Amino acid sequence: MQISLLQLASPDHESVEDRLARVDRTVHAERALRDVDLLVLPEMWTAGYFSFEQYAERAEPFEGRTLAAARSWATALQLFVHLGSFVEVDSEGRLHNTSVVVAPDGAVVAQYRKIHLFGYGSRETELLTPGEGLGVGPVGGPATGITTCYDLRFPELFRSLVDEGAEQVVVCAAWPAARLEHWRLFTSVRAVEQQVNLIACNAVGEQQGVALGGHSRVIAPTGEVLVEAGADEGFTYADVDPAYPSRFRAEFPALADRRWPGLPVPTQYTNPMKEYA
Repeated sequence: MQISLLQLASPDHESVEDRLARVDRTVHAERALRDVDLLVLPEMWTAGYFSFEQYAERAEPFEGRTLAAARSWATALQLFVHLGSFVEVDSEGRLHNTSVVVAPDGAVVAQYRKIHLFGYGSRETELLTPGEGLGVGPVGGPATGITTCYDLRFPELFRSLVDEGAEQVVVCAAWPAARLEHWRLFTSVRAVEQQVNLIACNAVGEQQGVALGGHSRVIAPTGEVLVEAGADEGFTYADVDPAYPSRFRAEFPALADRRWPGLPVPTQYTNPMKEYA
């Protein structure tokens, strides 16, 4: 499975319309995408994550301009597109940090409203409403979970995705450069502890005086870093074996060994090497 991570900057002076047009040109000009199965973009790249004062005016309905752009790329290039996330306004006027995955036929195969909103040097908790459900769907074969940025600090969410069948997890982010080592640590740890392929795309550039860290990465269940980008805009590519998490779990069935009072072990994790009372 060929993966492409597109690191993007969302400069303060650039309008959403100009940014969408620029990214559209960038995507269509990248000939290598014709051999890609999944394209992933960063968190809130249309609105700019740290542009809190503009959230309300840059919010869009679910079937808005960001989803329309992702759908056009998916159908034109015949690939899956994880559009990153955008500021969604729901039917009751509430705002959400929403991620969507679109299939090559234009269908939405997974969607997710960010559950863990960030309140440290951020107005996300003040302006947005957290999601309540998981985002899991088929992406090029394996069940794929989707999460967003700060979610990386909450392993319970990732375990819930795995219990729903996820064998790979995609993370879109606007993770600051000041905490880049946390980004590297959490992405690697989540891949290893959940035994998944972890695909993480981060924003770059500067927004409202905050430098974004980039260094998008893809990590195997073993912890091997398959690719890591730098700090500039552009595409990064990785070749991922979507069947590897399943094989690795059979070889090293750690998920079947977890114990917690009152917690049943899901049957799909039964350890063939042991019998439990």
